[in-house]
Order: sequence, then structure tokens, then C-alpha cells
Amino acid sequence: MSADNRYRLYVNGVEVSNGPARGDLLHWRYESVDIAAHLKPGKNVIAALVWNMGEFKPAAQISLRTALVVQGDSPEAAVVSTGSGGWKVFSSRAYTFKRVEGDDTGGFYVAGPREEFDAGQAPWGWEQPGFDAGGWTEAKPIVQQFASPVALARGTQFNGSAAEWQLVPRNIPLPEQTPVRFASVRRAEGVTVPAGFAAGKQALTVPPRTKATLLLDQGALTVGYPVLITSGGAGAKATIIFAESLFDAAGNKGNRAEIEGKTIRGLRDTIRFDGGEGRRFQSLWLRTWRYVQVEIETGDQPLRIDSIEGIFAAYPFKQKAAFESDAKWIKPVWDMNWRALRMSAFETFWDTPYYEQLQYVGDTRIEALMSVYQTGDDRLMRSAIEQFDDSRTSEGLTASSYPSSLRQQIPPFSLWWVAMVHDYWMLRGDPAFVRGRMQGVRDVLDWFDRHVDETGLLGPMPWWNYLDWAKSYPGGIPPGGGKGHSVAINLQFVMALQQAAELEQALDRPDDAKRNLELANRIIATLRTKAWDEGRGLFVDSLEARSFSQQTNSLAILANAVPDGMAKPVAEKMLADKDLEPATFYFRLYVDEAMRSAGLADRYLSRLGPWQEMIRNGMTTTAETPEPTRSDSHAWAAHPNYQLLATVLGIRPATPGFKHIAITPALGTLKFAQGQMPHPAGAIRASYRQAKDKLFADVTLPLTVSGDFVWRSAKFDLKGGKNSIVCTADQCRPVKAGSVRPVVPKGE
Repeated sequence: MSADNRYRLYVNGVEVSNGPARGDLLHWRYESVDIAAHLKPGKNVIAALVWNMGEFKPAAQISLRTALVVQGDSPEAAVVSTGSGGWKVFSSRAYTFKRVEGDDTGGFYVAGPREEFDAGQAPWGWEQPGFDAGGWTEAKPIVQQFASPVALARGTQFNGSAAEWQLVPRNIPLPEQTPVRFASVRRAEGVTVPAGFAAGKQALTVPPRTKATLLLDQGALTVGYPVLITSGGAGAKATIIFAESLFDAAGNKGNRAEIEGKTIRGLRDTIRFDGGEGRRFQSLWLRTWRYVQVEIETGDQPLRIDSIEGIFAAYPFKQKAAFESDAKWIKPVWDMNWRALRMSAFETFWDTPYYEQLQYVGDTRIEALMSVYQTGDDRLMRSAIEQFDDSRTSEGLTASSYPSSLRQQIPPFSLWWVAMVHDYWMLRGDPAFVRGRMQGVRDVLDWFDRHVDETGLLGPMPWWNYLDWAKSYPGGIPPGGGKGHSVAINLQFVMALQQAAELEQALDRPDDAKRNLELANRIIATLRTKAWDEGRGLFVDSLEARSFSQQTNSLAILANAVPDGMAKPVAEKMLADKDLEPATFYFRLYVDEAMRSAGLADRYLSRLGPWQEMIRNGMTTTAETPEPTRSDSHAWAAHPNYQLLATVLGIRPATPGFKHIAITPALGTLKFAQGQMPHPAGAIRASYRQAKDKLFADVTLPLTVSGDFVWRSAKFDLKGGKNSIVCTADQCRPVKAGSVRPVVPKGE
């Protein structure tokens, strides 16, 4: 089953599949659906709703033309195939698409368009048994020169033709779809709302010739399909506005839970009612909202709203990780970050579910780490790595976001893609998959190598050399990012060379590994000579600019480029020196990683003030940037959940494939912390209690793996199963199982 752009498949009126999972024309996904459980003796109806949003389609949607394919997987099942005849088609005039423009956009907006639905034009009941499709047209197969009239797998068409959609199987599960109800009606004008309306227990009737407005609050940000069920109301019109938050008169969001003196703006859909009974209206494409405002104007008939609700839709991640501590404020931060990840994962990872729904490399690397650490599910990470590999141009660069009908190049994002491949290798091993990505890794590094100039550093580079949305970076470009000699981008290149060298060595290509390391070391030597400021004890941002930043110096630590013995002093200055350009939420992940690398991991929790502020501001997902932020849901800022597991609990892979585990806890001022994370061989569990200068720890590893435990200067060899130990600053020793007994203090 597949379609262009999208489809919903129904069997006897019940939706059984939707898709296809997004890809490109050379990798067009199809779903395999078992419909047996939905069939009954006698006549059955298989129906599909297919839509193409044309020029208004989301930027992430690639398209050739409107089409549908269904194929049975046996001679008996071929009766359902679209090439066998029997399918009829009706081109519905009930739907109209319009661009989201003006104040509604809130900035750069390329997600789904406005939908306008005219119920009087719809063939109601078309998907149900008993519907008379006698007036519908026989569906016609698409046949092009050199193309087959039957859909074929990728690469199997006549003479190697790739004239149409090259079909490949869906490689991720179908999305979760769960009904959700609004928490409350926060405001109503022109109508009295029954107490049980939001919960779906009472209907709301809007009298004839009435203008009514309802402001509904979900209670937390969600993403999915709004569903409205109505009766009567011929000639009535409803405008439905979706927003992450409300705005005051000055355009500020303030506390997201407060509505006084605030109004709504955002994406809006329209429904025109035909007076029918039990009409069910569901958006074609996903909407994101905390607040939904419904503006109704009735004609000569009353409109009864039987129900208004939503269908939460997202990649079916299941949280298998946990974190507890004696710090009460961490739990709501953990929940907020988890919700942000769920909102930003569908058939791809998304930067923001509201505004763009694009899978950017920079966002995706962070989201992939969070998802594997919290769920153990690596399928969306694998899919993203493959899609970015598919996006590479003949020059070697990956696209900045993919799939996308808008071609955009952010060269530093291609370097983060190399880091993604390395991340996957450390977390899952899988040499066959990694080997399949290595030509892409080499092509990316070759592109950057070609831009090294006579200074020995990266010179002028085309495209958008984005690094971070820092205040002093015009358009997110660091000093030297376009004209050349950005120290930060050179250091990111060094990191990618080092990561690729490890991959090449593991895949038995020592010459390639050696070449990568030699280039990395030459760049480091040049940077130490030309970009290290001895007086400040920091790296400058570029050869032409004497500014300093957290971004540049965090990458210097991670690339092992700082002079010997200077990593910790650089990290100290990076945090204390207010003249340095600070990293925004996105890039703080790399600052935090540099702190850990420099021996300052115990300071991590003290840096989470901005996340506590988000909670105080009534946010339920993480912001794109510090206030004022365009987007209230950007999962690139949800990385504290990764750090709580990887830095505070200290759980990281020590060898590729997570075959050997390194556990280095950094509790900071916490007296107690415990948690778990999924591992391919089982769960890793850790429980700690700090008392004076001692750390008591219970660590349980899967039986088939081993590990190292490090606390301060003390080390301990971990075996599969449960390990109970007590550590001082310079020694760890085993203790009797159960004697550690970390207990959450009363009231926590």
C-alpha cells in the first residue's frame, strides 16, 4: 500500500493504515498491511482517502503526482490490487488548501497548510459498506514510457528505469494513535458551555444566528488530528485556530498557562456544515496545539457539537528509562523533555512539530541520542542516518534537512551526520550498517578537505555555515563561517576526522584512518599556533576576529585541541567569563559534553536553571531558544534527559556496540539518585547515595556485558549482574549485596 502524497486505508469503514512513511522518489515507502481481522463473510469494502496538497504541501513532503497503489501478496489477494480493476475514484471538491500567511505564521512556517472543508461537497459514507459508488469513475493505471503499469520494487523497472516512484518497504512502525480529551474550556463567548463538554459527556448547542467562541486548553502541548463531531447547523461555519501559546498585547507569551488579557493566533482550519447528523470532521494532516479556539457562526439552524477531541499521533516510542533523585525539581523537567521528544518524532525526527516538521541533522543527532537512551528503539535513528546519506549531492554534502522538497545546505550539519554514524556505532555496533555509510562519510570529509586553503585551515565555504543561534552570530553563522577560518567549524571538522578515523580503523582501513588523523593533527597544530590566545587562555573565534565564545572553546576541548593540561582551565573560563558568547539551548549539549570531558561533570545540574524557568513559565515542552522564543516545542533543547542518564548516572558505552559499559556518576550536590536505561542485552540499573566523602552504589548490568565504574580517582571492575560497592576518593571496594540501600528521603 502506498500513495502520493498521503493516504488513509479503510476496511469496512475502519481505518487500518496510513502513510506512506516519508521518503524521496528513489526511496518511496510502502506499508504492508494485514487486513484479515477486518474482513467478514460476504461483501467487504476496501477504500482509501488519498490527497495531494500540491503547491501547498509541507516542505518535508516530496511528490511526483497524485497516485495510489494497492497490491495483494498472493494470487487470491490480487483481487484487491489497483491493477486488477474494480477500484473506483471520486475527486472530492470538499477540500481546499491555503497557505499559512501573515501573523498566523509566527515566523518561518512550512508545515501543513490551512484546510477548508465544505461538508456539502463531501460524499458522506463513502468508506462504509453499502455506499453506492455507481456514479464514480473507474480508476486508471498510470503508464509512462519505460515504466511498468504495475508498481515494482526499487531498481527492478525495465532497463533500470527510475521514471516513477522507486518502492522500498517501510522501515519503521506505524505511528501511535491515541484519543485525547481537552482538559478544560478556558473561555466562552456567545454560548453557555455545559460542565461535561470538554470531557465528552455533554453536547453543546449553538443557537441559530449566533456567533460563539470557545477557547479550549489541552493542558499540555500535543500533536495529532483534531476531531469534531456535529449534528445539524446547515449553513454554519467554524474556524478552528491552533496555537502553542497565547500572546499578550505586546506580543509576549509570558506564562503559558495564563490566558488573562491574551489572544490567539496561528494556523486555522475552516469547516462549513451541511446539516447532517453525526458528521465527523478530522484534519487530513497533523496539527500541534495546547490551545484551540473554535469560532462558530450559525445560520438559521442550531449546531450541536457532540464532541471535540484529538487523536495524539507520534512515533510509538515507549519510555524504558527512569531517573529519580532527592531534587524535586528534576521530575517535571524530565517529563517536559520526554514530551518534547514525543512531539518531535513521527515518521522522521522533527525540529518543531508546529512550524516546520523538518528533519534537520543538527536537531536529529540530539533527538536520536535521547531516543535510544530513553527507549532503546534505534529504528528511527537508523532511518534518519540512511535518509541523510540518500540526500548527498555529487559534491559530497548531505542536505541540511531531509526528506524535503526545499533543497538547503548547511555544511557543518554534514559533519554532525558523521557524528551520528559514530554515535550509532558506539551504541549498536552493526558493522554492516556502518560500512554502508562510510562512502558518505568519506565524501563529506573530502568536501571539507577541498576547502582547506593556504593557511592550513578551512577557507571560504559556500552555503549556510550555521553553528548556533547565538546573539552575535548573524544568521547563526560564527565569525569566519562564510569568509573562512572559523575556528569552531575547523574544530568540528577535526572531531569528524577523529570519529571517522575510529570507524575506518574498526572496518580494517588503517590507511584511511591514518590519513584522517594526520589531517586532524595538522589542523590542531595550526589552530594552536594561529588561534590560541595565550593571554586569555582561550581560542579565538576566527583568525580575523578577536572574539571568544563557549561554542569555539567547547569544541576545542572535545577535539582535544587545547594545549596539554589546559582543558579544565578552559572549561572554567568558559563558564565564568561573561565576555564569551554563550551557547543557546541547542549548543549547550556540546558545552556540557566539554565540561564532562574536562572533569567538571559535577557542575552539570547547576546549569539547568533555564529548564526550571521553562517549568515556572508553564511550558510543557522545551523552547527553541531563550525567551522570546518562536517555538515552544523544540526537542533539540530536551537533551537534559540524555545527560541525566549519561552524565549524572554516568552510563555510556566504553566500546562499540555498548559491549563494555563505562559508568562514571556525577551527582553534584545530590544526596541520592537512581535510574535505569535500556541496553540491547537488557536494562542497566544504577542507584547511588552520597554521604560525606563516600559514594555507595548498586549497579546492575545485563549478564552478558561487563563494565568499569569510576568515581573521582577510584576504579572498579563491574561484572554482569548486580554489583554493590562503596567508594572513597581513591578506592572502590565491593560490599554485601543490599547493604547500600539507597532510599529516597521522606517527602521526596
